[in-house]
Parts: sequence; structure tokens; C-alpha cells
Amino acid sequence: MESAPSNHLKGTSMTPIHPDELLQQFASDNYAGVCPEAAAAMEAANHGHVSSYGDDPWTAKAADAFRKLFETDCEVFFVFNGTAANSLALASLCQSYHGVICCDSSHVETDECGAPEFFSNGSKLLVSQATDGKLSPQAIRELATKRQDIHYPKPRVVTITQSTETGSVYTLAELGAIAETCKSHGLCLHMDGARFANACAALQFSPAEMTWKSGVDVLCFGGTKNGMAVGEAVLFFDRKLASDFDYRCKQAGQLASKMRFLAAPWVGMLESGAWLRNAAHANRCAQYFATRVSTITGIRLAGPIEANAAFLIAPERVLTALRERGWKFYTFIGGAARFMFSWDSQFDRIDALCLDLQECAGMYSDAQS
Repeated sequence: MESAPSNHLKGTSMTPIHPDELLQQFASDNYAGVCPEAAAAMEAANHGHVSSYGDDPWTAKAADAFRKLFETDCEVFFVFNGTAANSLALASLCQSYHGVICCDSSHVETDECGAPEFFSNGSKLLVSQATDGKLSPQAIRELATKRQDIHYPKPRVVTITQSTETGSVYTLAELGAIAETCKSHGLCLHMDGARFANACAALQFSPAEMTWKSGVDVLCFGGTKNGMAVGEAVLFFDRKLASDFDYRCKQAGQLASKMRFLAAPWVGMLESGAWLRNAAHANRCAQYFATRVSTITGIRLAGPIEANAAFLIAPERVLTALRERGWKFYTFIGGAARFMFSWDSQFDRIDALCLDLQECAGMYSDAQS
């Protein structure tokens, strides 16, 4: 008698994840899960059938929510991640022979795998050295006027990161000065806002004041680091600059067929105010962490806490011991250890980190004495 075909899935179960792997870490705000407001909006969108490729009520509602938040009739697009958002936005502002002025620690320079150059068909990044992660008007002016001959890329765009990769925040005065410099040299101003919400929470100014009212032409607003599962929004405050951007998204594989699932979480985040509450909580956690570690001998902050990042200067032996206790973090930008805080960071878990850090520092101090 012939036996029935076997089902290789029958009786299988997923290998359990060890609880230690689920403990809260502070290596990146990307580690956090999805916040309740984003999850609820995603669930609400998961009922019934609606049109695809962005021709749906959720996408329209999310775009209108951005226009209301920013107090202007901007063009809004939704993409999967920050690399696509930044790269496609810059490509839309450039021809292949143009140059993009950026900071040496900016994400487009250090962590986009050449995507801005790729999607712009060759636009060159013109990089300025900066100790605090910020571009200055002087640095922009120097690169914009460095060479005027046809053998050198023609500067076309300035891109800044808010908040920066080093955790600092551009003030309104700094943004205004940069925008004025851009205007005087015929340059567009793009803002990488992967942590734009954290900057808003830190400065307590409106999104409009921190973008188009300060001279920003295009903003890439980060959702992933703010409590969403996936998704960034690209906002063009000058609609003319958005010409054919939808085609760029399609060509780059960023046009979601079920676009409502990229857009709906934004509805939940913006309409509830969770985008700002999440960022404010993350910022408070960074401040709390800084206060706790300031009492630990042999450990110091690399700079002031302005958003949701803290950079520590500590002996390598201390950092090694901390890793051996299971803590995850990155060391970069001058060798400092970076700790990032998110919408769901828990104060008791921060206390546990600080206790281990104090004990590791004490062990090193005892060994030295």
C-alpha cells in the first residue's frame, strides 16, 4: 500500500530563543520593537481590500497627517529604509556631474555603501572634516568655492544629519546660517532625519520651524528608529524638486505594492503624538544614563547629551569586561563607546548596565593599584 506523502512541516516547531538574547540592549535604537501606536495602526490597516501601490486611503491619510504636522502642502513619499530615502532624495536633487557636500561622519559618507553615488549615477560626495558631527557654513563655503572649473564636480546639494551621528543637535540658528550659505551658493539643502524626532524633542520647536521655515528643502523623516517596524518618509517642501520621484522609487524597488502597511503606522504615530513622546522618552533615558555614569571613576562622557545617544570614553579593558558580561555596543568615532536609547528603554535595565560598568571600572582600578 502506497504511503501518503510526508509533510516536512508537520510536527516541527521553531527553536526556542534563549531569554538572554531578548534582554534589552543599548547598542542601537534599531534593536527596539514596534511601539503600540504603530502596531495598532498596522493591525487596523490589515482588514478588507484596498487598492495597491499607494492608491489607498491609508497612504493618503498618512500624507495628509504629515502636511498637517509640518504646516505646509509638501509632497510625501514612503520608502522602506533610510538608505533608500537619503540616496533617492539626493539623486533627485543632482545630475551625475554634481557634488554633494556632507560631513565626514555623516551616514551617507560612512554607512550607505555608495548608494548615493549609485542612485545618482555618479554624483560625488564632497566631504568636510568635523569634530562634532556638524557641518558649518564656513566648511560649506570652502567646498562650494574650492574649484570652479569644469574638471571638478559642480556642488549642488548640502546634506546634514539631524540629530547627528555623534548625538549632537543643530540649533535653529545653526540651521538658518547653513540655509543662508546654501542659498548664496545656489545649493539645495537636504536633511537626513533618521532621528529627526529626537531633535524635535530636544529643541522643543515645531517640525515646520526645524525644516522648511529654516530653509530645508527636503527631509527624510525616520520612522524605524522612532518605534516603527520599517519605513521612512521623504518630504519635499518645494514640490518642483519632487518631479518624477515616484519613478525613482519604483526603479529602486521602493514602491511597495501593499503601500498601506508602510503608511498606516505613520498615521498611528502622527495622529497620537507617539512620534514625539517616543523621542522624548529616549532622550530622557540618555540623560539618565549620563547622570549615572558621571559618578563612575575612570569613565567620562565624550560630549554633552543632546538627543538619545551617549558616547563614553573608557579604558579598553573596561569595555572588554563589559562585553563579557553580555552587553552590546559599538565603538567608533574616536574610539568612544556608543549607547543608544529608544522608545521602550527601561530605567531598571539602564541601572543594570551602569552597575556592571561601575564594577568593570572598579576591577580595572583595583588591578592598577
